[in-house]
Amino acid sequence: MKNSYRFFENKECEYYPCHEGIETMNCMFCYCAMYRYEKCLGTPEFKEKNGKKIKVCKNCVYPHIPENYDNIIKFLINDGKTE
Repeated sequence: MKNSYRFFENKECEYYPCHEGIETMNCMFCYCAMYRYEKCLGTPEFKEKNGKKIKVCKNCVYPHIPENYDNIIKFLINDGKTE
């Protein structure tokens, strides 16, 4: 996939690759736009610290898979509603 409004891959980034096991990594959502939603399209984990629930996305690769761009945009347009 070529660089476009839907995809770019920054192999020059000091953190690249931020996740292992992805052949083609989309860096478009380097900082996940779905982070603010407790229920998102990815597979976050939740940890408790000082009585607060913290969303941990360290092992989630959903926003980095190029084919998921349309699903993420639809999710954001619908303000986190999947239906």
